[in-house]
Amino acid sequence: MSLDPVLTRIDADLPHALDRLMALMRIPSISTDPAHARDCTAAAEWLAEDLRSIGFEARPHQTPGRPMVLGNGGESGPHLLFYGHYDVQPVDPLELWHRDPFDPAIEETPRGRVIRGRGASDDKGQLMTFVEACRAWKAVHGTLPARLTMFFEGEEESGSPSLVPFLQENTEALRADLALICDTGLFDAETPGIVTMLRGLVGEEITVTGPSKDLHSGMYGGPAMNPIRVLARILAALHDSDGRVTVPGFYEGVADLPEAVARQWQDLGFDAQAFLGEVGLSEPAGEAGSTALEMIWSRPTCEINGIHGGYTGAGFKTVLPSQASAKVSFRLVGEQDPLRIRDSFRAMVRGMLPPDCEVAFEEHGASAAAQMAIDAPAFERARAALSAEWPKPAAFIGSGGSIPVAGHFKRILGMDSMLIGFAHDDDAIHSPNEKYDVESFHKGIRSWARILAALSS
Repeated sequence: MSLDPVLTRIDADLPHALDRLMALMRIPSISTDPAHARDCTAAAEWLAEDLRSIGFEARPHQTPGRPMVLGNGGESGPHLLFYGHYDVQPVDPLELWHRDPFDPAIEETPRGRVIRGRGASDDKGQLMTFVEACRAWKAVHGTLPARLTMFFEGEEESGSPSLVPFLQENTEALRADLALICDTGLFDAETPGIVTMLRGLVGEEITVTGPSKDLHSGMYGGPAMNPIRVLARILAALHDSDGRVTVPGFYEGVADLPEAVARQWQDLGFDAQAFLGEVGLSEPAGEAGSTALEMIWSRPTCEINGIHGGYTGAGFKTVLPSQASAKVSFRLVGEQDPLRIRDSFRAMVRGMLPPDCEVAFEEHGASAAAQMAIDAPAFERARAALSAEWPKPAAFIGSGGSIPVAGHFKRILGMDSMLIGFAHDDDAIHSPNEKYDVESFHKGIRSWARILAALSS
């Protein structure tokens, strides 16, 4: 099936595609707010109806939370699963919005036209790029270029409590050759990326207790053990002088970056000083010998996210506290085992406790990293297809954050994911005045059409 008439159709239909996106954006599908439960159902029904209009068999599926939308279309070719989410973040603080968050509009900005409104970039605009690519294929050729399963979640912005059970209960219906996820962004305005590395996460809260109550430091300072001093020594010991994490066994499962990927990252021309300069910093502070991009995308980290103990109010109070606590997070890569790292961290902390102190732990999640098999031919075909649409060649990139659904697809469904998105860093997702560039929407649709052609050829 020829690609060129599909691209021509996408260009001609862009005004109508924008109208459809804004119709979806007008539905206030805030998943975390029970008051918007009916709106989430309405968004799911809207999407199912839209999929049916282009030949998919589609319907919402009820869950204990918000509905999931499943749609199936196409008769031959590889089986591809496309994932997106239709739910959006709350709009607070409302007074900082320049317009009604659920009355979207096209606005002119110095950089070009943007779609303004909640969900424009995260994730309705991104989700609809794929739907519109399918619409153009169907309009031109009367069929789809592959067997496609559409899977739209309604709880991504509220922790996805129904996702894993739904995957486990619908494994056969959802398992495909490859998953396509559109919830990421461009590397820069001219360079698209395929995210192939997602870091995992372990969150731990530790509380050190010493004396049975807060003490006057003039009376007890010296002979009484201070939990803040104990905690500070523990936290300071988590890194050595080269920035490496000292938790025993921490680097088990961390592989070297493939040379071909390292070259791609070097060609991106990432300016670490400019990146840090935007937040008032100048020098990378992580592991010696790693570039800033490597530290963000392919190296594990240990970070202290909060400390509390003693008197922290206005003025001064000479207290020796009974307790001191800290929140510590570990970003994981490769084959690192989050549960083993949690156990090793706790053993390290216990081993550093002096007499008269005890420690309590509270876990805040543990998920493994996800790394895609980029040596599979589909990944290079998709990269070439993306490169044909954008000014600069696409690259296989990493993500500093964690996108759990890709790991769930790998673990439960046994398939890799391509994470391809067209958002910009300044889209203000989760913030007032969220936007999505019209160019991102337009070229995103064209990009998916090219990728579908490449994967089904």
